[in-house]
Amino acid sequence: MKLLIIGATGTLGRQIVRRALDEGHEVQCLVRSFQRAAFLREWGVSLIRGNLCKPETLPPAFEGVEAVIDAATARPNDPIDKVDWDGKVNLIQAAKAANVQRFVFISILGADQYPDVPLMKIKNGIEKFLAESGIPYTILSPCGFLQGLIGQYAIPILEKQAVWVMGETAPIAFMDTQDIARFAIAALTNDATINRSFPLAGTRPWGAYEIVRLCERLSGQESKVSQMPMGLLKAVRKLAGYLQWGWNLADRLAFTEVIVGSEPITAPMDEVYDTFQIDPQAITTVEAYMGEYFSRIMKKLKEMNYDRDKNSQKKLPF
Repeated sequence: MKLLIIGATGTLGRQIVRRALDEGHEVQCLVRSFQRAAFLREWGVSLIRGNLCKPETLPPAFEGVEAVIDAATARPNDPIDKVDWDGKVNLIQAAKAANVQRFVFISILGADQYPDVPLMKIKNGIEKFLAESGIPYTILSPCGFLQGLIGQYAIPILEKQAVWVMGETAPIAFMDTQDIARFAIAALTNDATINRSFPLAGTRPWGAYEIVRLCERLSGQESKVSQMPMGLLKAVRKLAGYLQWGWNLADRLAFTEVIVGSEPITAPMDEVYDTFQIDPQAITTVEAYMGEYFSRIMKKLKEMNYDRDKNSQKKLPF
């Protein structure tokens, strides 16, 4: 199957590309920069230069395409409404005009429950727009990516820096992007997923302090935890909303409303596994993912110390 993958240079998008290639699909990707996407070309991907916000650049990307997987979202400096609304509307309309047979959209779990959070409102709006387009679709809604835990917890602990956590945040059922990619590719050839939405939740929800303790145990180091009051974040969001340059910041800070509280962010997965015919035992756990990361890093650190010791024992040439 010839696929067009959007957001292919991102954390999730590149895993979707890799999975698609491994399963024998022909892949082309819409990218804004050939330089940033050079690694995709090395994998054997066809690159098409274009921009979701410039609809006139989209038709060439659909030549011969049978299915689209959209894993794109606005970058930190991009206006959310431009990419996640205008850009996605342009993409769906172009897919409709090209008579694409399948469209897989990566949304966010619970997008319909937070109308006051800009990103969630937009994601929910695109879900509805896609459903009304007439294109056979599948919507996948993950809770969060395991990959995000490395920068938030593991690296600060290894570097003896503060780990910032927000008070009163809900436990989250993080999922590995490789597992999310497996569901995305499986949806393309599974008629039972057509015109349906599915949650994607990891094996169990994890709270911030649980993850901190796991990282401490795996690294053998103590952490320095600093708590960021939720009230402070809300005040910053309100202030940023009054300033034009802060509108995008305010929109992103609004997302903190989603993770407030003690109710776990997760979803039942039994029916999802059955529909996609995926073994739940094959899904990566937080313990396994973080364990592998720390195992590789600690081994590398030991090797670096060994090399440093060897170099220090060499006789000086004078």
